[in-house]
Amino acid sequence: MADEEKLKPEEIEAVERLGKAKETIEQELRKIIVGMESVVEEVLIAIFARGHVLLVGVPGLAKTLLISTLAQSLSLSFKRIQFTPDLMPSDITGTEVIQEDKATGERIFKFLQGPIFANVILADEINRTPPKTQASLLEAMQERQVTISGNRNALPEPFFVLATQNPIEQEGTYPLPEAQLDRFMFMTMVGYPDRNEEMEIIDKTTTTYTPDIKPVLSGEEIMTLQELVRKVEVDNDVKNYIMDVVRKTRCNEKEAPDFVNEWVAWGAGPRACQYLVLGGKAKAILEGRVKVHREDVDRVAHPVLRHRVITNFNAEAEGMNSDKVIDRLIA
Repeated sequence: MADEEKLKPEEIEAVERLGKAKETIEQELRKIIVGMESVVEEVLIAIFARGHVLLVGVPGLAKTLLISTLAQSLSLSFKRIQFTPDLMPSDITGTEVIQEDKATGERIFKFLQGPIFANVILADEINRTPPKTQASLLEAMQERQVTISGNRNALPEPFFVLATQNPIEQEGTYPLPEAQLDRFMFMTMVGYPDRNEEMEIIDKTTTTYTPDIKPVLSGEEIMTLQELVRKVEVDNDVKNYIMDVVRKTRCNEKEAPDFVNEWVAWGAGPRACQYLVLGGKAKAILEGRVKVHREDVDRVAHPVLRHRVITNFNAEAEGMNSDKVIDRLIA
């Protein structure tokens, strides 16, 4: 593997500035968002690692509010797409329409951009729409462009998709296949607030309180920092640790422990290694550091691996899930 490019002094200063900017972003979010510290951290890590996030949580936990507020604090354009069973791919990507040139009378095709042309996309309830429409979004996520009538249309940079999924209501849904889930860097679980947080939510949302969100970083600054993430140093022992964890998730491989062979149907692929490295780099850079520690990898292990480690019926019978398997692997 090629050695990371060494950071220049001015780039190290930029990393330190980002450490301070992270605190400011969190302060801005706290004006509206109560709790959810780990969710906010995972979303920020994914943004700076150029990854996408699948947020899983019951309705009413402020997932939409979090994403729109984050887009405001980062001076990014934001679009929300509500996924429904009748949504077509062109409703997301855009379509070509015939327009008449008034001067010449000539008819020409004009491309009308769909809601995918924004920096931050909220794909609300992505599992409510058929596979064909899901695939059009996932192509845009991977290629960062959409192709209409053979013409490629680049999406704005930075480009970031946050999809939401309701874990309890599965009737009339189209679950994302494993290959499509793998496009998401993180699967982030959004839980209920604790009692004090819920009281604060009531106070903020049932009074005349109107927060003013100030932009902290521009799109250009985010893209510069995304480039810096790739230059952060990772020692070989950390890379080997990442390889060990990922390879041990693969049942029937010689590295796999007995509990993985017993409980896991399918393990994580090479993309998990890539995202653990990038997630560790982004975590380090958000803390103003230019070197990845093993703790950074442990912090991102659950969101990276939980949708890539598929448990079997034995695990279900014994009350085991992906998160518990990951806990044991890290331990």
